[in-house]
Amino acid sequence: MSENVLAVVAGKKLTEAQFEAYLKSVPREQQMYAQNPQYREQYKEQFIDLYLFAQLGKDEKMDETDEFKEIMEGARRDILAQLSMRDMLKDITVTEEEQKAFYEENKAQFGKGATVSAKHILTDSEEKCQTILKNIEAGEKTFEDAAREFSTCPSGAKGGDLGEFGKGQMVKEFEDAAFDAEIGKVVGPVKTQFGYHLIKVEKKNEPKTAEFEEVKGQIYQQLLGKKQNDAYEAKVKELKDKYLK
Repeated sequence: MSENVLAVVAGKKLTEAQFEAYLKSVPREQQMYAQNPQYREQYKEQFIDLYLFAQLGKDEKMDETDEFKEIMEGARRDILAQLSMRDMLKDITVTEEEQKAFYEENKAQFGKGATVSAKHILTDSEEKCQTILKNIEAGEKTFEDAAREFSTCPSGAKGGDLGEFGKGQMVKEFEDAAFDAEIGKVVGPVKTQFGYHLIKVEKKNEPKTAEFEEVKGQIYQQLLGKKQNDAYEAKVKELKDKYLK
């Protein structure tokens, strides 16, 4: 038996190349496991088991039953349909000129609303918020140190940093306070369903239109999908006229 032969089932050699092809059919979310030596052995056993059961089915003449023939006919139909659709769509593409033209004609679609970059401190009572605020205003603690020490939000470990966010991403009371706040000024306590917040806005970003390079991938997929859908519908109409009676 040569090195690349894994097993011989009823005289049929199962090779390493066949096993590698089998691994490609494993669901994508399991692909990473297939590279682990331990799991790879399990997949190899499954691969061999498939041939063992297939041989059993053949010995019991299951391939001569009406059920088998019906299943095979369905599989044949599906494979032929997939191959013909793939062939029909394979040459459809989108040029960069088409992407740029779409971008220029639809710039409003790529607008980015105003955003703020902010930090916050979250507590379970207004009194705690007031005490922390007084300590910050008196210079006894920085906002960031107070966040690390007192905030009940996980962001406290990062000095309360929430990063950049736009409207609609935070609860309304928090959002309104953050967008109305002066840069660098601590505001609060602000009550929300989560508790009481102190908020410090670090930066405000005006609305802007995303650059072409930022959205070209999105545009490509959008235009490609439309072209493919148009081609599919046109072909279906052609086929109905040709084959439906």
